[in-house]
Amino acid sequence: MKIKYIKAIGLFTLLATFSLTSCNDDFLEEKKDYAGVNEDVFKVPALASQYVDYVYSLFLPGNNAAINTWDLAAGGNDDFSQTTEELAGEVNWNKPWTSISPLNAHCLPYIGSRVSSSIANNTWTRLRQINIFLDGIDKNGMADADKNPLKGQMYFWRAYQYYEMVKLYGGVPIVLTAQNPIIDEGSTEAEVPRSSTSECIEQIISDLDKAQDLLKDVTWSSANWGRITSGGVAAFKGRVLLTWASPIFNPTDDVQRWKRAYDANLAAKTLLESQGKGLFVAGGAANGVAWGNMWFTEVNNPEAVIVYGFNNSAAANLQKNNGWERAVRSKASGGNGAISPTKQMVDAFPMADGKSIVGNAAYNPVLFYKNRDPRFYKTFAYNGATWKFTENTAFKQWTYTWYSKAPTVAAPNPDKTTESLGANSSGIYLRKATNEGASNATGYLNSGTDYMEMRFAEVVLNLAESAIGINNLAEGKSLIESVRIRAGITNGDGHYGLADVTSRDQHFAAVLNERKIEFAYENKRFYDLRRWKLFEDGPTTARLGVAPLNGTRRTGYFIVAKKTDGTKYIAATDPFLANAAGVAPIVNRDPVFPYTIPATGKNPGTVIPNYDAYIDYLYTNYFDIVEKDNLDPTTNNWKFIWYSQYYYFGIYQSLLDSSPYLEQTQGWGGSFDPLK
Repeated sequence: MKIKYIKAIGLFTLLATFSLTSCNDDFLEEKKDYAGVNEDVFKVPALASQYVDYVYSLFLPGNNAAINTWDLAAGGNDDFSQTTEELAGEVNWNKPWTSISPLNAHCLPYIGSRVSSSIANNTWTRLRQINIFLDGIDKNGMADADKNPLKGQMYFWRAYQYYEMVKLYGGVPIVLTAQNPIIDEGSTEAEVPRSSTSECIEQIISDLDKAQDLLKDVTWSSANWGRITSGGVAAFKGRVLLTWASPIFNPTDDVQRWKRAYDANLAAKTLLESQGKGLFVAGGAANGVAWGNMWFTEVNNPEAVIVYGFNNSAAANLQKNNGWERAVRSKASGGNGAISPTKQMVDAFPMADGKSIVGNAAYNPVLFYKNRDPRFYKTFAYNGATWKFTENTAFKQWTYTWYSKAPTVAAPNPDKTTESLGANSSGIYLRKATNEGASNATGYLNSGTDYMEMRFAEVVLNLAESAIGINNLAEGKSLIESVRIRAGITNGDGHYGLADVTSRDQHFAAVLNERKIEFAYENKRFYDLRRWKLFEDGPTTARLGVAPLNGTRRTGYFIVAKKTDGTKYIAATDPFLANAAGVAPIVNRDPVFPYTIPATGKNPGTVIPNYDAYIDYLYTNYFDIVEKDNLDPTTNNWKFIWYSQYYYFGIYQSLLDSSPYLEQTQGWGGSFDPLK
């Protein structure tokens, strides 16, 4: 049983370990701090390490989180993924509002609330816990060898928290010491105004530089897998500076911003490679084998730069299970079938040679799954795809539908499905980061698959984008190609599908598209769309030739059964499910091979040698591919709508009411300029 994960300290342990040294009224009156800590925490390395572990737990997902689309800033859910092409459904940031207001639910509350004496987990309580540690750790004689790695991790998490706010709001108050949650009436001690975005960026970089220096000689043991490393810090610095160079904060395309991002990302890549990191290639690139296997190698995985650890424990006090496997697996295979990828994401994946499907004569929309980028087959489970698990290594994921009665104008969609236990919404499933060795004995509970929040591939593509920013176009393209080579893309044009990419903006479009595919369903797309302001028509969509999301609908698939003569199959029974004798109403979907087409089938007498060829036969002759347009709301002519004010969120009204010294953001009724 795997128990590797950063230990999360529960509330009881927290109170016991970090309790006040005294509970008498005089002490409380003197300190006026109900969240102080025992000074032993700063004297005893084991206690200090537990404190750091507790801070990790404040940022990381809980037990059974569907981690690939989980986002703390969104409220610990997938609302941000639903504000992209990846997932459909109405959320606060893709629906119409009569006005933009800090009173509305679209005013993101992630900025937190005033520090109080409660133990709530929000941005400012997390920062306060970090600042308490950094304020006290140097005052009690702990040896540098013990405290410096702990300080390095805490500087990282402070930078991480500030970056998470700045990328959403622009400048925020910079608080570098622990604020007292209880202040005298009339005191302005805790009234810290918003700093400029540029000041916040410099503070983030300062903390990251400190963290990297303090961690530079630290090599974590296997038992500490998942702790922040100097290489991880350097890579995160590259991410921060790439955001700072991107159009959301760099509308004038200042090349010095791109150069700074380039230098940071090159340094990160170089450092990580010296530490044994690189693209995961075990098993080889052919057919995407390495790409598909990288999720399941943990300690010493070269791809893993920043990791969220999970375990496979079933014990209540030890569980930190990854809920992704259970969430994405279909009900037919014993999972929840709770996540529904969209046709728009399916269409985004190129052909096997890296070329887009758009206008491509080699692409057949009936056989939409044929000859695609190898990552396609590791990301999606389409109708008829083999999707193994421990108890059934031959399991086929069928999603086709049919009519029990003739369709009408009022009821045009098929009303029967082969998924008798319940289907997902889109007619295609997510299989990314699912383990063929997973067991459905308990519905895929207790998955211990770790999540790579930052992969080496991101470092490569961050460097590629930065290189393009400074007009090192050949370098940028070569870096994109390296990611495609590892994915198993074939080289049909000498550049893995990128031969026609020539201008700077075409290179930018290419790297963003590569990120869309490589990091699909890894909680990156929302932030890429924001960085480049690609939600609505504007300068960057025009420059890059990218269609905006505004005005669109996310859709799925009806894979509709038809008879041998091409007409709709209308009956109560499953047309392709065979009885014990191997006979189905139309044709058997899963015969023994080689298989001779019977007299009732299309092209009778034809010998089909294997399952892959038979799937092509079924799709060609017995399935109509119909776009399913009921994933998004179907009333009031609903279309995706993003408002430009969301690029820099405002401060919600109740926080403004309690903290009137905070300046509201432009576009939300205030004057704070997030571009300064």
